[in-house]
This record gives sequence, C-alpha cells and structure tokens, in this order.
Amino acid sequence: MKATMTAIPLAVGLLMAGAALAKVPAAEADKLGKELTCVGAEKAGSKDGVPEFTGKWLGTPPGVQYTPHVGQHPVDPYPNEKPVLTITAENQAQYAAKLSDGQKALFAKFPKTFRMDIYPGHRDFRYPDSVCESAKKNALNAEIADGGLSIKGAVKGALPFPIPKDGHEALMNNMFPSRAFNENKVADIANVLSDGTISWGRQRNTNLDYGNLPDQIGKPLEGLMANSVNATLLPEREKGSVSVSAEPVNFAKDKRLAWNYDPGTRRVRQLPEYGFDQPLGGTGGKMTIDSDRLFNGSPERYNWKLLGKREMYIPANGYKLHSKTVKYADLVKPGVPNPDYIRWELRRVWAVEGSLKDNYRHLYGKRVLFLDEDTGHAVMSDLYDARGSLWQYAYINYYYAFDTKAWQAGNAFFFDLNSGGYVAYNLFQERPTGPVLNKGDLKPSMFTPEAARNMGN
Repeated sequence: MKATMTAIPLAVGLLMAGAALAKVPAAEADKLGKELTCVGAEKAGSKDGVPEFTGKWLGTPPGVQYTPHVGQHPVDPYPNEKPVLTITAENQAQYAAKLSDGQKALFAKFPKTFRMDIYPGHRDFRYPDSVCESAKKNALNAEIADGGLSIKGAVKGALPFPIPKDGHEALMNNMFPSRAFNENKVADIANVLSDGTISWGRQRNTNLDYGNLPDQIGKPLEGLMANSVNATLLPEREKGSVSVSAEPVNFAKDKRLAWNYDPGTRRVRQLPEYGFDQPLGGTGGKMTIDSDRLFNGSPERYNWKLLGKREMYIPANGYKLHSKTVKYADLVKPGVPNPDYIRWELRRVWAVEGSLKDNYRHLYGKRVLFLDEDTGHAVMSDLYDARGSLWQYAYINYYYAFDTKAWQAGNAFFFDLNSGGYVAYNLFQERPTGPVLNKGDLKPSMFTPEAARNMGN
C-alpha cells in the first residue's frame, strides 16, 4: 500500500525545521500561561471547532465520585454527550485535511466497519502549578545536545520544550512529559488476526518514573529516566518470564539496560540489546519495543523533522472506552475495534517525521508521530516500511487521570494495513482494577535483576 504524506501546514512563525534551536526568547516564554497554556498549547479555539482551553479542573472534577490511587476505573465526566459528526468511508473525503494517511487507509480497507464518531471538544483539565513552573524554566534554559541524543539545561516535572522549534525538541516532549511517577497494572493484549481469531496475552507492568517524583520536580533532568518491570501472565507457555529495564536520560552517554528471567532455566541474564525494532511480546510482531507509547528509547536511528502544527481528529477524553462495564467481546471485533466506544475530537497536534538514517536498520523506514499540543504525548502514528509504503497505523486513547493530575495512556490499537489484523494493547476493562497510579509504594530495589528472579519464582 503506497501512501503520500498529507501536506501539513507549518505553524505560524515556525522556523526552519532543520535548525537546531532552543532557549526561546524571554518574550516568547512569557506567553506561557497567557495566550499559551503553561505547557505551550494555544489557548484559543479555532473556527473549525478546536475547543478553547478552559483548564477549569485540576484533579477530580466536581460531582464525580472517584477514589484516587486504588486502581478505580476511569469515570467519564461527559457521560451524556453524543457525537456531533460521524466520518465514514462515504464522506471521509470532506475531512481529508484533518485525517492522517493511516486513518484514510482504514476507511479504504474497512469501509463498512470503520467509522469515527466526533464528539464535542473539551480541554477542561490542567496541570499543577509545579508543572507550569518547570515548563517555564525549560522554555528559557533547555537545549538539545549531542546531536539529538540528550538535553542540557532542563529540569524534571514538565515538557522540556513547551515551545518546540525542531523535530528533536518535539520528540523529547513525548519522551519526558508530565505523567504518573508510579504505575502498577495488569493489562491484557489481544492479537486479532484478519479472520477474527484472537490470541490473548496478559502482563503485569510496573513503572517508576524518576522525572515526575514529587520531590524531584524542578531538579536537573539527569541520571535515570525510569525503571520498569514486565511480568508475563499469559499465554501459559510464556508465564513466569520477567524483564526489568533501566532507561537513561542521556542516550549519548548511557544506553537502556535490561535483564530477563527465564522460568525454564530459572536464570537471569542481561540482554545485549533491548528496544528498537525487537518484537514486543504478545503482539504477534505487530508492535516493536520502541512503538510502545508510539515511540520510546534512543532516537539515534532516525533523522527527526518537525513538519508543523495542524488540526486533526484524534482520540481524546477516552473515558467511555475504559469503563469497567466494557466487555472485551463487545470491543475487540474483526478488522477494527467497535467504534461505539472510541471518542474522537478535533485538536491541534505537532507532526514529527522520523526518517531512517543511512547505514541504520529498522523495520520502519519512516514513522510520523502526531503529538497532542496540550500534553506533548504522541497520540497517533503512521508507520512506513523500508520501501516507503504505509504499513501500520496506531493510536492511543489518552484520558486525564484524576490520581496524577496528568494524562494517562490507555488502550492502544496497532493496525497491520497489509494483513488486516491488529493488536489491542493495554486493555484493562475486565481486570478487577485499572492502573494503580501514584500510590507512592514503588522503590528502586523492586527493579533489579534479583527482583526479577523473585517475581518469576
């Protein structure tokens, strides 16, 4: 399937994408918290329907019954809203300028079952003042260094580049956003084949993010970025496998380290390399390790180019999807997930293109990321093979987590546009609890090779 990248208009005032820029002028940084939100998004709405930023809620909204830090499933603050527009294969040409190549490909491949229900837009949640303070410092001081492999002058707790000027800066926002500092969850994975057959997997994921620990916010962004543990619970043949990893801040100086416990040999060994295009377990090869959260790990294999800012229909405010009343049998359907559960809104995004460097290898010859301007998180991605043909489309359903006062990655869907299969990733609707966020009970000692051995046993 050959695709041509949709033309993307440059944001007003955007400088040449190839220029290595940082430390925005004080006059520009002063716009943060005024005409821009404190993390750099335009506050104003648009004539086409991007909502105005209100930021009226911090944490749990009034009238919502929610107990934080115990894994309660998300509660929808907009439970009675109906779509204002439905995009289908029949009318999608009218909205082509606000769709990605991957979305258009889904309409072409599944004209009878794929649709996008567009809901009223809401930008009602905000970050704590401490995040805003860190973002302002970063706007004035942070710089890309080491050819895009590190950052200097940044502090923890907020986007390093709230006003990004090139592709590396925008990419680093996706890697170092404000998010949960503690996360513990059991999540299901459905590998859906083109005939509707489903292979199920299940993992326990535990993450400790040092960049967002409350006592670290505002301190220099250095050292370890995060620790994580992934323990396989299903399928039975892989049950007991445990991997632990350590993610650095500076990829020029350090690399991601990982260890794996094999229940067959009852031994832990350090992995010689972990990440990039190695297959992610339980996904049938439809996801690579570095496609979790649409991109993670060292950016070294790609040239990153900022294509500009544009308005797009993206998944947003995904509360309905993550309700504990949703059953997998109703959601996970052949071809595409049941569109009744997916909420799309019109938003502004930064588009970033990664093109594989000469003399480097990766399954994806090009990847285009679309980052929500309100959060810096990559919410959608078009993925191309080495020949330049569109191969995969992926999107993540984010929601504002009341526990963290920040946005949380929910269910993600990765579509193989050649085979017609897809992976439904990070499902937790049928788990007794959703993600347990910011409980504050995770320690570095829980992320060692010995800890992996103990967990596997």
